Amino acid sequence: MLASIQGELRSVGDQSAMVQVGPLGYEIMLTAGDVGRLRLAVGQDVQFTLLHYLESQSNGAVFRPRLIGFSNEVERAFFELFTSVKGIGYRKALRALAMPMSTIARAVAERDADTLRSLPEIGKRTAETIVLDLAEKVEEQFASLAGHAEGGAESEESRPADGGHDAITVLVQLGEARPVAAELVDRVRRADPSISDADAFVAAALRLKSTVS
Repeated sequence: MLASIQGELRSVGDQSAMVQVGPLGYEIMLTAGDVGRLRLAVGQDVQFTLLHYLESQSNGAVFRPRLIGFSNEVERAFFELFTSVKGIGYRKALRALAMPMSTIARAVAERDADTLRSLPEIGKRTAETIVLDLAEKVEEQFASLAGHAEGGAESEESRPADGGHDAITVLVQLGEARPVAAELVDRVRRADPSISDADAFVAAALRLKSTVS
């Protein structure tokens, strides 16, 4: 059974990516949040931690092997915990996890049902069930992912103020999906830490997008 994979990211579709490893191409299922982020990485070398499962088709007459890719083992473990909630299978979870997993883990730990309700296919009752079933487990097992561990992820308030947040809003207004906009701005910030103005972020993000389109 494959536990991880590394190779060239050849393409990214609506729900999966194709990773080339030597002469073999592997279809890797992705969360909705990772789809937008990884479209910017086509042609680059990528690595995934994998989860293997059998997908039932034709009313259980056929089972098709599937691979789901994650950035690391922590995100894979969070996905498995998320799918332990009644009514959330692997396919539904892949569609629902449209935000970064750290954001979703933080919402669960903070019992923020409103944020969870904003996820695709997660209604009020399911959001409340997620909070009821998982909040304590996330606090105990995924504190670093949720940004609650000492020395863990920075809160929004502690990050240096710049125009990145406004730039993301502008890019979304221009038609970009929010995860793609956030990834573009993050890449601009890493490439040129001196940029702080929202207009400069937007201009650099659009130039970056044109080079990877």
